[in-house]
Amino acid sequence: MNKKWLFIFLGCLITSIGVIILKHSYIVTGGTAGLSLSLSYLTGSSFALVFFIVNLPFYIFSFIRMGVTFTLSTIASVTLLSCITMIDHWLPTFSIPSAVGAIIGGFIVGLGLSLVFINGSSLGGANILALFLQKRFGTNPGLVNFLFDFIVVTTSIYTVGLLRGVLSILSIFVTARVISYFKKEIAQGHVAKQKTESPQSA
Repeated sequence: MNKKWLFIFLGCLITSIGVIILKHSYIVTGGTAGLSLSLSYLTGSSFALVFFIVNLPFYIFSFIRMGVTFTLSTIASVTLLSCITMIDHWLPTFSIPSAVGAIIGGFIVGLGLSLVFINGSSLGGANILALFLQKRFGTNPGLVNFLFDFIVVTTSIYTVGLLRGVLSILSIFVTARVISYFKKEIAQGHVAKQKTESPQSA
């Protein structure tokens, strides 16, 4: 259990670094993180606060379809990511070229999400649906994430503009490719999680 949460913490830390890179590149990512970035751009509110609030409705679906343990793990992971990204307030002001940030940020987010997924958790939103569909139908979680992320990013073009919108699509493509690369490990992680929980529920 301690090892699992160590990896989840590491995954959240890596993901938060990717999110901060995307934010300072003025690039939008997908899912609730992308929606939260767009809202933070529009309102000037903290990403951490918006991200936590936007994820609240998805916990209901997670509780019904994925169970209590997964839901609590997801809530903890979302809260952890929200807290870690708050360090951005204390960082010096800087900017990253959008094209560079899109690729590097997307790659880092993909690594972080994969590590979180492999250890039986998620970061809310479309992550929950992607893992549910993989568990039920064996779908590729990277592809499912990309489709939902694509919708979020295209609706966010108004916020960041056409060029950055296109680069945002590039970013979520990179993220999806990284997640797809680890799809077998992600599936194995959830199978192992079910096996460790089955004696308790018996």
